[in-house]
Amino acid sequence: MTAPAPGPSGPPVTPAAPAPGVPAASRARWLRVRRHLDAHRHRLARLAAAGAAPGPAAPLLARPHWIPAAPVPLERVRLRPLTDAPPPPVHGLRPELDPLRPLRDDGTPHAAYADALAALARPRLLEDRACYRLLSVDDEGGAPVLGFGRARYFEGLDVHEAAAHELAAADLGEVPGTPFRDALGDPTDLARRPALPGVSTLLLRHDRRAGTAEFVLHWRDPAKVAAGGGLYQVMPAGMFQPSHDAPWNEANDFDLWRCLVRELAEELLGAAEDHGTAAAPLDYDAWPLYRELGAGRRRGDLSVHWLGLGADPLTFAVDLLTVAVVEAAFFDRVFPRLAAVNAEGRRVGAEDGTGRSVGLPFTAEAVGRLLDREPVQPAGAALLRLASRHRGALLGGGA
Repeated sequence: MTAPAPGPSGPPVTPAAPAPGVPAASRARWLRVRRHLDAHRHRLARLAAAGAAPGPAAPLLARPHWIPAAPVPLERVRLRPLTDAPPPPVHGLRPELDPLRPLRDDGTPHAAYADALAALARPRLLEDRACYRLLSVDDEGGAPVLGFGRARYFEGLDVHEAAAHELAAADLGEVPGTPFRDALGDPTDLARRPALPGVSTLLLRHDRRAGTAEFVLHWRDPAKVAAGGGLYQVMPAGMFQPSHDAPWNEANDFDLWRCLVRELAEELLGAAEDHGTAAAPLDYDAWPLYRELGAGRRRGDLSVHWLGLGADPLTFAVDLLTVAVVEAAFFDRVFPRLAAVNAEGRRVGAEDGTGRSVGLPFTAEAVGRLLDREPVQPAGAALLRLASRHRGALLGGGA
């Protein structure tokens, strides 16, 4: 065995063993803050947003050109080819987070948030998969153009959840300030951190004859998910990422519509995330659900619109905002029985066990009541507000 290198003054330096009970106490403290975060995400998000100028995507934070004046058909949203980008200056290993890192038994700290989460409070879904990293947002003649690079899920988690954890610790009085959040700076500066967007979709079942529409709502279970636990969210919602890390999926899955269809299958129908793409890319045109939904779009039974994007004030996570409007008869044929429970939580309105209740009426009163009374994830709240504002354009005046 090689002897330790001598310290600067000569003899080898051996790290001092932690005092008895210190690692256990640090872990208990971390868990106390994590539980506080999951129990108070909605209030903490409002605290984080305090002082921010209200914008069109509130409670999300957004630059003016991120939110279009009117819904944009999804097919007009362009994605720039993937490029390699330099690492962002703010990451989950920054020294500002040192006071919050829990200790292992040997006294060494867990290096990053995902490492601590896996060891101390592992949710059912926690996997470091490839993701698309948002690098730029441009508007070219009213058509959004999004530029992307490459990243891993934990790169985003180590920043987003650590930023939220720090604010929760400050809220409890465990730390005197939020230096990590201060280092992050402008939440809309995509170059400063790994911005790994989710795609949040407001799904509307539109009964044109009855003149009504209703939307699907999801409760995210903190025991299942690493982020957004304890909050209500529109569904489907998921990370914009390849279906598997195998290299052939990166280009094949680099498409917002394809991502949305996979999420519809998983969250509404309870399908597995495994599409066999570890062995070969997914043949979307041979997938019956994808073919049927595509035919519905061409007929006009299904329309998908882009409403913009924004950053969560608590976590700094970015969400791409879309609305899918499905005519009632087509909806009932494609989704004959909605899953009451899925891998991330439970669908609101499924408690009767029939699987037929879609959810809540898409009316100004119902949306206002939900946002006033319930803890809704900022991306979901922004989507509901924007969609309510554009109700006539989205539903074609039929509801």
